[in-house]
Amino acid sequence: MRDLVEIGMGRTARRTYELDDINIVPSRRTRSSKEVSTAWQLDAYRFDIPLLAHPTDALVSPSFAVQLGKAGGLGVINGEGLWGRHVDVDAEIERLVGIAESDADPAAAIAHLQKLHAAPLQPDLLAAAVAQVRDAGVTTAVRVSPQNARALTPHLVKAGIDLLVVHGTIISAEHVAHGESEPLNLKTFISELDVPVVAGGVSDHRTALHLMRTGAAGVIVGYGSTAGATTTSEVLGIGVPMATAIADAAAARRDYLDETGGRYVHVIADGDIETSGDLAKAIACGADAAVLGAPLAVSAEAPGRGWYWPSASAHPSVPRGALLQVAYDERPGLDRVLAGPSDDPFGSLNLVGGLRRAMAKSGYSDLKEFQKVGLTVRA
Repeated sequence: MRDLVEIGMGRTARRTYELDDINIVPSRRTRSSKEVSTAWQLDAYRFDIPLLAHPTDALVSPSFAVQLGKAGGLGVINGEGLWGRHVDVDAEIERLVGIAESDADPAAAIAHLQKLHAAPLQPDLLAAAVAQVRDAGVTTAVRVSPQNARALTPHLVKAGIDLLVVHGTIISAEHVAHGESEPLNLKTFISELDVPVVAGGVSDHRTALHLMRTGAAGVIVGYGSTAGATTTSEVLGIGVPMATAIADAAAARRDYLDETGGRYVHVIADGDIETSGDLAKAIACGADAAVLGAPLAVSAEAPGRGWYWPSASAHPSVPRGALLQVAYDERPGLDRVLAGPSDDPFGSLNLVGGLRRAMAKSGYSDLKEFQKVGLTVRA
């Protein structure tokens, strides 16, 4: 039964929980972390670690996508970002970071980012970025918004993507856009594609179930709430309590599994995951994998040079994210961020190692088993 509380006369709200509100409770024999597997499979594609990179130009360049892919994760290129708009993206990011470092007004950097995104998309540049990742032999994924999915997807499929990510702040099974005679019906859209689709974000059981019924291979839960994101009360007043949202989507996954007689849709958590402990708790709540932004942007391979901004920061009229400096001076390599060694006692390095240790301490050998671990809620 849902825990409803009265917030005023005639108005109730559901009591929900963030990842910080819960704890993992080991209740069986422990095992060596060397016996733990963090592998998972999305459609035909297997990954050694349950991590996707947030599709922002601050994090995912073609070269970063290759590096993360070789490390066992999935880098998602922003199909509406700078790699499809400018020839020398590195130089453009360097100028953007220079503005962020030298100007005390954060609006100046956002204004310049919006200007960079005002340049027209060039399908040949986007195809070249896709080809660089594909030719390296790793899984190639590109993000498009629901508004531009119809226009961009044919170019991306022709370029040879493996996975399409239809990603917005909040997404539904049917997107209605101004000026379009027909709304984007995801079920029809997905059925006509030869590549698997991951869609999101969602925040509740009903919307997650609706997206699963469209034929999506994976559903993203959350809107990327993390360092720099301002989608919450600052701009839209929207918030997603991640522990509850992940558990709700996992329940939708079980319902859909029963409904279809065995079709499994992956739940991918996107928000409030900053440390290895947060990652472990997201999996424990029912996620199969997680999207990370700022925690990976500290790496030396990230194109943002120690700065991070979510993809929604570049919206032309309602930007929802600031440019934040997440790393200073010497930046750790991506391998160290993912697999250590770590000298940070707060869980920002060796993210996958921390997850493996949490699974081992709880006695579980793979991700699906770990979703059954006991949880408690802080008083």
